[in-house]
Amino acid sequence: MDYKPLQIGEKEAKIPLIQGGMGIGISLGSLAGAVAKEGAVGIISAAQPGFREPDFEENLLEANLRAIKKEYEKARRMAPEGVIGFNVMVAMNHYKEHVEAAVEAGADLIISGAGLPVSLPEYVPVEKAKIAPIVSSAKAAGVLLKLWGKKYNRTADLLIVEGPQAGGHLGFSLEELSAYEKCRESYEKEVLSIFLIVQEYEEKYKRKIPVVLAGGIDSKEAVERALELGADGVQVASRFVTTEECDADIRYKESYLKAEKEDIVLVKSPVGMPGRAIKNPFIDRVYQEKRIPPKRCYDCLKTCNPAETPYCITQALMNAARGDIENALLFCGARAWKAERIESVKEVIDSLFFSK
Repeated sequence: MDYKPLQIGEKEAKIPLIQGGMGIGISLGSLAGAVAKEGAVGIISAAQPGFREPDFEENLLEANLRAIKKEYEKARRMAPEGVIGFNVMVAMNHYKEHVEAAVEAGADLIISGAGLPVSLPEYVPVEKAKIAPIVSSAKAAGVLLKLWGKKYNRTADLLIVEGPQAGGHLGFSLEELSAYEKCRESYEKEVLSIFLIVQEYEEKYKRKIPVVLAGGIDSKEAVERALELGADGVQVASRFVTTEECDADIRYKESYLKAEKEDIVLVKSPVGMPGRAIKNPFIDRVYQEKRIPPKRCYDCLKTCNPAETPYCITQALMNAARGDIENALLFCGARAWKAERIESVKEVIDSLFFSK
């Protein structure tokens, strides 16, 4: 199959692939820069990127905004001509400040999900960066694009459709996830419905709106299936965790290599959405004890009440990035268990697009 570049307005990635944003500290400047250098789109996660800053505990917001600039500059040095963006979750506290910091740093693209990014166009000037919402249904796509058009006279520069096999936070109920995973056809039917909605806005704004499919894209066959459906590209996350360039601790990467298929489970997240992760002692504790009281609040989520939350997601994800695997939330995609070795970013991209 011949692959066309991914065109996002005047920005072009020669490989039609977006590396998924993974927080905390899994996709920062090193991974995003390596991906962009190979001609795909590198994405830095804006979820607590400053967790390694010396003043993080005392100055959370300042440390994170500073790290956004640092990580972008690191990625840009690696890929001066590459396409580099940020993933900023709607569910985050200080969402506006994080988006504006990413734009100010020089991001080519702002991707936003974990809720509908209804206000994203307000924070991203048209001439500064492209905007890309993440949706999981035709209903969500229709509501968001209609709202953006009415309120801002603007539409998406790219749309990411995240399916039920994705990792991290998922835009489905547990019941929907069960139904979709039993029947791929129902999910593909939903994707085709989203394509029709996008076409309506392409005609209205007289320009192309690329659609990228995400979730369970782990092989050349999965890439080809997505493109055959009509997608303009794919988003891949889990395959990049087990790369040399990934920003995570080696013990996090090794947890993917050790995982078996039955170790990949759905979990409840303080974000209020289901999530997919590798079963480990931390998850066992959450289910047995019902609640692991936070030692402090990291002011990360709008939806979190520290007095009631089942656990501190920031602490659990920082533990993952630092390699404290026993006390970590190990987010992953449905097929993460297939990882067998540590590869380079180039090897992963080649296996997805150019292997025989």
